[in-house]
Amino acid sequence: MLRTLLAGMGIALAWVCYTQAANQETSSPVAQPALPQRALLNRYCVTCHNEKLKTAGLMLDKMDVEKVAEGAPVWEKVIRKLRAGQMPPAGMPRPDKATYDSFATYLETELDSAAEAQPNPGRPSIYRLNRAEYTNAIRDLLAVDVDGRSMLPADDAAYGFDNIGAVLAVSPVLLERYMLAAEKISRLAIGDPTIPPVLETYDVPDNLRQEDLMSEELPFGSRGGIAIRHNFPLDGEYVIRFRLQRDNLGAILGIDKSKQLDVRLDGTRIKLFKIGGERKGKPTDAEQEKYVRTADEGLEVRIPVKAGTRLVGITFLKETVKPEGVFRYPAGIVAPAGASVGEEDFEGIASVTIGGPYDAKGPGETASRSKIFVCRPTGSRDEESCAKKILSTLGRRAYRRPVTDEDVQPLLDLYKAGSSKGRFEAGIGMALERILAGPEFLFRVERDPENVPPNTAYRISDLELASRLSFFLWSSIPDDELLDLAEKGKLQNPAVLEQQVRRMLADSRSEALMSNFGGQWLYLRNLRTKVPDPGLFPNFDANLREALQRETELFFKSIVREDRSVLDLLAADYTFLNERLARHYGIPNIYGSQFRRVRLNDEMRKGLLGQGSILTVTSYNTRTAPTLRGKWVLENILGTPPPPPPPDVPSLKDNQETKALTMRERMEEHRKNPACASCHKLMDPLGFALENFDAIGQWRTTSGAAKTPLDASGELPDGTKFKGPTELRNILLNKREQFVGSFTEKLLTYALGRGVEYYDFPAIRKITREAAPDYRWSSLTLGIVKSAPFQMRRSQEP
Repeated sequence: MLRTLLAGMGIALAWVCYTQAANQETSSPVAQPALPQRALLNRYCVTCHNEKLKTAGLMLDKMDVEKVAEGAPVWEKVIRKLRAGQMPPAGMPRPDKATYDSFATYLETELDSAAEAQPNPGRPSIYRLNRAEYTNAIRDLLAVDVDGRSMLPADDAAYGFDNIGAVLAVSPVLLERYMLAAEKISRLAIGDPTIPPVLETYDVPDNLRQEDLMSEELPFGSRGGIAIRHNFPLDGEYVIRFRLQRDNLGAILGIDKSKQLDVRLDGTRIKLFKIGGERKGKPTDAEQEKYVRTADEGLEVRIPVKAGTRLVGITFLKETVKPEGVFRYPAGIVAPAGASVGEEDFEGIASVTIGGPYDAKGPGETASRSKIFVCRPTGSRDEESCAKKILSTLGRRAYRRPVTDEDVQPLLDLYKAGSSKGRFEAGIGMALERILAGPEFLFRVERDPENVPPNTAYRISDLELASRLSFFLWSSIPDDELLDLAEKGKLQNPAVLEQQVRRMLADSRSEALMSNFGGQWLYLRNLRTKVPDPGLFPNFDANLREALQRETELFFKSIVREDRSVLDLLAADYTFLNERLARHYGIPNIYGSQFRRVRLNDEMRKGLLGQGSILTVTSYNTRTAPTLRGKWVLENILGTPPPPPPPDVPSLKDNQETKALTMRERMEEHRKNPACASCHKLMDPLGFALENFDAIGQWRTTSGAAKTPLDASGELPDGTKFKGPTELRNILLNKREQFVGSFTEKLLTYALGRGVEYYDFPAIRKITREAAPDYRWSSLTLGIVKSAPFQMRRSQEP
């Protein structure tokens, strides 16, 4: 029996010994006050130790429950399995809950006490700013909005995030991209008068239905179109050109109908075009054929624009008000039950091209120039002193620390070379390029103090803490207030640190935490690449894709902004919907394209488990995937990811024979393979509970060509049975400590920019204990910021 239990529990030899002891001595070791717990464990584990068993690649015969701290890497794995209820397997004998929890608590207490006495905060890698951080840092340093995606390649990811220092490698090609980006950004920020005219095109997705107001930045009473934040580099004239959507044969959609195209700059109308409708006279067939293909060639306007980032809006005026509850679907698109169907294809904007500057007048006065030029020389005699002040100010912000003469002198040398032709601003521009392409800006480097012995945990400096804090909460550089406090050493004061954390969370820059952490933790970034089979899911289009993502973004943002409990991620009885998404969910009386907060009466839709974004990214393009959904729950909710699949495991059969089967029946066939069964028995039951949601998150009650009623029942490894998303959610909420611990582990990984190791788990447990019982967002965030892994570092080994 011992070996059977051991095989089921993996590394849990000590647990086997413990339950052995409990069964032989008493029904519960707590009932034997005369025999200390550790003595009880040691007394009955000797025999097991002497058997020299090896399980899951670990030698367990040497494990000593009297010296838990010495085996911390193994015992942390034991704790994780115990807390997940994954040992022993369902159907095998197990102790009562008090005994079970007592042993886990004993291990945790021993490990936590050891960590408190001798903290091991780890030694982070050198960090390169990833693409999002670089883009945000440019914005905050220079007040310039740039498109990082067009300048830099995507970053590699590890542990679920793309800000992990160990994988943010640097190649010669990437360095070249950084240098090109630095040159372009410097010219944009300063306003280089020699910039030649360029064309930049903004495309609108072909399958985006432009039925209603497309953006809150467009005027009320409009429909379709696009809102663009474009950087105009110089005062000058610019040409804005528009193209309309076409059918597969190249004909402009809806050109036979009269409409008005409204063009605005920073909210002010600059042109109103009247297009389409009946033409005067009687054009020939050839003339009409040419017209329907070329009618938008004259849709352009040339206007003077002041330099800076400005909002360009192009949209159609609504000719009539759409009756509430009426939503037209293009011809050939199958509408959901109860929806109205239009008889004509719908038209909209296909692209907008902005060209210029022409007849440039100069750089003008922009936010970026105001941020850069903190002084203006009055003559040649004070140019160098002014340049030094400018470069010192930029260097301090870019390098996230006070600059020295050794930092500034190379910048001054470049300034002198660039200004040799008599242009002060050209010299500043050349030095700025060096700042933006230099390692001091692109990398976050933490250096060991000279007086710290090797391999010793020490508290990082306030300046290093300020950088850790700003890149955690803002994905960007510290602002002047945070830097000032760090320079004065005031971040060591817990009250000051907490005040800064709350200030930064309230700042709009914390949107980066929601989009970068939330977008990756919840797999939302994967949504833009999902292309459900149009034959099976004809109603999935760009509008629905955007709505699914926007719902979860707004939901996650509400948890953060309202400082709610992270348990509400699973349990909240509200969400954010517009008409398109409400119709997709079958929720009535929601009209218009604007999202609004909606209280949910449907238990199935509550929390993340009922949101279409999660359900879509955990499905295949043709069907649901219980394994993917179950794996998502294990990894992101319970924090117990399954092991990677063995090599050469066959994929699920997908042929004519299997199409008539339900997903459960197909998975049962798949699990007959012994190589697949061990992991699938953990993942599949969780995914089966969500089978009532199809591959794009719509509710259903049958599956397959035979319309077989769905079976959404499942069973956890500890034998707990459930059926459907509501019962699964309730079970997960009953494991609240496990979920909060898993969430904290993910957030700590993101905050540190490295994977969580065994020596980090005492800190995670401390954070979650101190955040109980409410587990508010701010409590967990502050707990991470105050933790040893975040505030400390281990010096290099000799």
